[in-house]
Amino acid sequence: MPDRPIAGRYELLEQLGNGGMGDVWRGYDAVLDRPVAVKRIRPQTVAATPQLAEELERRFRREARITARIQHPGVPQVYDAVLDESYEQLFLVMELVDGVPLSAYVHPDRLLPTAWAVAVAAQVATVLSYAHDVPVVHRDLKPSNILVARDGTVKVLDFGIAAILRTDVTKLTATGNPVGTHQYMAPEQVRGGRVTPRTDLYALGCMLHELLCGRPLFQGDSEWQLMMQQVNAAPTPLRELRADVPEAMEELVLHLLRKAPEARPVDVQEVYERLRPFLPPPGEEAVPEGSEPAGFPDPTAIFRRPYAPRSRASTASARPAEPGAVPDALPALHSAEREALREQIREVHAHYRALMEEERYTQAAEVAGEMIEPAAHALGSDSKAVLGLRMRRAVSRQLAGDHRAALPEFEALADAYARVSGRGSEQALESRAQAARCHGELGQVTEALAGLNAVLETVRAADGDVSENAVELRRDIGMLLLAQGRTAEAYDVLEPLHADLCLVFGPDDELSTEVAETLAVIRLDLDGGGSDVSP
Repeated sequence: MPDRPIAGRYELLEQLGNGGMGDVWRGYDAVLDRPVAVKRIRPQTVAATPQLAEELERRFRREARITARIQHPGVPQVYDAVLDESYEQLFLVMELVDGVPLSAYVHPDRLLPTAWAVAVAAQVATVLSYAHDVPVVHRDLKPSNILVARDGTVKVLDFGIAAILRTDVTKLTATGNPVGTHQYMAPEQVRGGRVTPRTDLYALGCMLHELLCGRPLFQGDSEWQLMMQQVNAAPTPLRELRADVPEAMEELVLHLLRKAPEARPVDVQEVYERLRPFLPPPGEEAVPEGSEPAGFPDPTAIFRRPYAPRSRASTASARPAEPGAVPDALPALHSAEREALREQIREVHAHYRALMEEERYTQAAEVAGEMIEPAAHALGSDSKAVLGLRMRRAVSRQLAGDHRAALPEFEALADAYARVSGRGSEQALESRAQAARCHGELGQVTEALAGLNAVLETVRAADGDVSENAVELRRDIGMLLLAQGRTAEAYDVLEPLHADLCLVFGPDDELSTEVAETLAVIRLDLDGGGSDVSP
């Protein structure tokens, strides 16, 4: 792992996987404060001479640009391409996808419903249609290069990597063998022949066969045996391995697996049209309830509910136990273990503060979040330390602009602090106020105003109208009313606030000046509308 950020901005945090061509890392973009995926090409595959290094640099940047031209949600966005000065490290910086590798779906004892397998293949076909139009041939389609994201969207990874390392010009691989994976390699690849879009169709046929019957098309004791089978062996028809596969589906897979490229379907659009009859139509369930693969995203959803809105956020998973619930028994910690845990939490807080000072909010949220589960397991979910970590995660998410994620966390914290410290406690009120502000940022103004007014009522009763909290709440309520076009109501909130601020803090105070400027704009608007409000 590099001892300094790549290109001065990309940090490698955690290795996610590795393959024949490179390692994949969870990374962090310090400039844009966002997680990224970083593909690092293996050092042994790079150039050994200055001439090959120059050719590699040209090819690397060209292929990265070409990949970035595939404008489809099924292709992770390419953000950057970095070749270090030594020519020993190649990095592609890409969108980080949270999903399940397609290889995790495949099991001989748990066969997928046909609709699930077809939905994956149809999405891959759609992606390939955009890629082949560029034109880009993937060259290394395989289940481990396909992710099914949490919303069921299929993502095709590693476009361009095989082209960067292809052996027909620069012999850049360690062995000089053709680039590809033998279980999914078309016969023309094995022979070192010309690669075309129909090469990808053969790999798609291999994957569809594997998804439907739970095992690879060919199995051998060596790479040589697998390559010879791809060139010479006839594939076993699917219906001999699984009787419920439709005959037309078996015919399509066998067509995709023809040895000669010109004998396969003419293009990926034809493949998609032949898959369509087996896709679930809009509004229908894909498979009988209870028979879908447990724990996996649903790749049929985009066909059953095309262009559906984002699911409503559920706060159930974020909320702690109901009041009066008996918590699980906590493990007894020895004094040394407890002190070690406290030291870990102190280190997390220090790391969190450093990241927040650098405005690296997304990464700060991850740092705090990683400690929450082990701390809750040891100390209890309502312990002061755990609630503090959760508050830090919620605040950093809010500052990062991820109000949708911060909202349920603040709501759950408000409940937890009310239970532990009372509904009028400072922490409970702050959590309720921040939840209301998240509602406002998400356009849920009615909920935001109700929440802020409820907190203001409690704060006023305890601390009066010009406490720090009360002043901020009054300002936020006025600005929300103004944003909603309720100008007169906003004026009625902000005008007495300005008078109080001038009395307590003076007219030159920063907040006094801000409110005064807002009132001046409101007066212009009200006067223009014929209002009787006077300065």
